[in-house]
Amino acid sequence: MSNAPRMAAISTIASRPAGEYPPTNVPGTEIYGEDVFNVNSMRDALPKSVYKKLIATVQSGEPLDPAIADDVATAIRQWAISRGASHYTHWFQPLTGGTAEKHDAFLEPDRNGDAILNFSGKNLIVGEPDASSFPSGGLRATFEARGYTAWDPTSPAFIKRGLNGATLCIPTAFCAYTGQALDQKTPLLRSIQALDKAVVRMMHVFGENGGKKPVITLGPEQEYFLIDKTFYLARPDLVQTGRTLFGAPPPKHQQLEDHYFGAIRPRILAFMSEVEEELWKLGIPAKTRHNEVAPAQFELAPMFEELNLAVDHNMLVMEVLRQTAERHSLVCLLHEKPFAGINGSGKHNNWSIAYGDINLLNPGTDPHQNAIFLTTLCAVIRAVDMHSDMLRVATAGAGNDHRLGANEAPPAVISIFLGEQLTDVIEQIEKGEVKSSRHGDMMRIGVDTLPLLPRDATDRNRTSPFAFTGNKFEFRAPGSSHSCAGPSVVLNTIVAESIDAMCDELEKFEAQDFNAQLQALLRKVISAHKRVIFNGDGYTAEWLKEAERRKLPNLPTTLDAIKPMLDQKNIDLFNKYGVLSPDEMKSRYEIFLEEYERKVRIEGELALTMARTMIYPVANRQINRLAGTVAGIKAAGIKAGLESSILAMEKIGELADRMCADSRALETALAESRPEKILAALRQLREGVDHLEKLVDDELWPLPKYREMLFIY
Repeated sequence: MSNAPRMAAISTIASRPAGEYPPTNVPGTEIYGEDVFNVNSMRDALPKSVYKKLIATVQSGEPLDPAIADDVATAIRQWAISRGASHYTHWFQPLTGGTAEKHDAFLEPDRNGDAILNFSGKNLIVGEPDASSFPSGGLRATFEARGYTAWDPTSPAFIKRGLNGATLCIPTAFCAYTGQALDQKTPLLRSIQALDKAVVRMMHVFGENGGKKPVITLGPEQEYFLIDKTFYLARPDLVQTGRTLFGAPPPKHQQLEDHYFGAIRPRILAFMSEVEEELWKLGIPAKTRHNEVAPAQFELAPMFEELNLAVDHNMLVMEVLRQTAERHSLVCLLHEKPFAGINGSGKHNNWSIAYGDINLLNPGTDPHQNAIFLTTLCAVIRAVDMHSDMLRVATAGAGNDHRLGANEAPPAVISIFLGEQLTDVIEQIEKGEVKSSRHGDMMRIGVDTLPLLPRDATDRNRTSPFAFTGNKFEFRAPGSSHSCAGPSVVLNTIVAESIDAMCDELEKFEAQDFNAQLQALLRKVISAHKRVIFNGDGYTAEWLKEAERRKLPNLPTTLDAIKPMLDQKNIDLFNKYGVLSPDEMKSRYEIFLEEYERKVRIEGELALTMARTMIYPVANRQINRLAGTVAGIKAAGIKAGLESSILAMEKIGELADRMCADSRALETALAESRPEKILAALRQLREGVDHLEKLVDDELWPLPKYREMLFIY
């Protein structure tokens, strides 16, 4: 046991030529969307009558006409083959946290033994993957294998490229033989439909009867870590679990705040440039790239898109990040907390609703639009207050448990940040008529050569899990590895219910007294649900006490957070809107629970193995080395160094004994199969191992250290 893998990794990185990863510098305008069967591709490839029917489905939500399937399939096949594709796949999102695909070749033999290229309307519309090996939470028995994938025409087909070819990917929903959803997309589409109906209903109340289509938008910010692949391969914990189970924090990590928005290193910039190029080809509007707070942590943010498309695109973003990192001899870590003691990674979901060209979360400049905005705002406040437990469900997970409430991410208590301006308006509504509104002004910064800067009407609050940021809400609690579908499904459903509840009142109002009655309704909603509004520091212990006084749910761990899925009120809500049936709801609880328990168990078993086979032998070797030193000093008849060597040997011996005891405790916890006990035992074991790392000779320590992984790349 030695540090040979660590030293080899450092040597490999140090010897890598500086120009090994030059950026391609291809103009984005020339490649944007070239691997997507988008509106322009449809227009060029399809007969006009077929194009009109398909575009009505894609853009207006009209039912798909099955009669056009063969024409669309032929056009997509010809387009895909012209782009180099040899296979096709139904690309879907099972409840594994990732995506799935089964490739079929276009090539088929004909009767004469020759090859033809075939792709029919049936191939396009429906597929039949084996559903027995995907999580179902009891919806399907193991022997019941049949499942179906169904084409989602609202998300365009695209080309995925590999080293030796390309594959046509058709976004699809995935369901069981019984029609029950086994994926992320199906409930998402159902929730979008539910919220669309509620928004149309509300807009009719305000006299908007133009037949416009609601559009829910999302802009997910993606945080991630990059480390060199050679370090990664020398860390069994990163390979198996995505996070370091052991590792002492280095003297310097993020305390100097010198990484955030810092100059991007050439190797990382080359990686980012290639990521953007790949994303642009897929029609994904990657916009922002920068260093994040922690060393080796970065962020990518796209522009806003329609929600369903944004969710699909975020799944592709995570895949492109991982694959591109591989080509650059890097590894992209999407775990929420791969390194203890420094910032973890989240996925900020920027969510908004529009009706035609009206953003319902934009305060607007006229009384009519203000009324619509305030009604929508109050509906969201009501929804979050009444259903914060389900929003917490949407952020639950073994990885995110290490991040939430760790003074780097929002706490597990769900609250809303509105800022000074909106809070002032809300308070005025509660008291009576709104007479004024605080406005942004110009900010002077005391340098004559710099222009005056416009100051927003409110500051931002990074400690809030659900913050209003001008014309949208930013849901900051989801983890970096999560699908955006889960949080969006919950948010869409609870807001739909809240809008409907308010419409039940709005539709009774008389036209001549509408404004007065509306104000009374808003006042009633605010008074009932203002407890969820909090503009202060969510990191403080005082806020947790205040949240308890307000009776806001505090669900700190996944085991706590997923229990509301079994509450009858939540089962009834999601069933009422056709988003999740009672069986689908309960199945997801079982899936989340089983996934959590499995992940915790894997971490416990791996930590036990690493401690006994990698760390304990090193401790013994260090003790033997010190024992030899002590014996040599005594044989030489000198006293210098004797006491310090004995003390060091005793300290390491104590830590080795503690490691043995902690390992036995972890083994017992694993036998009992209780996640909370496994995690407690793992933390105890880690504490001793990390202390040991600081005492053992550097040349003996087998695992790459934080000071190396986070800074050498």
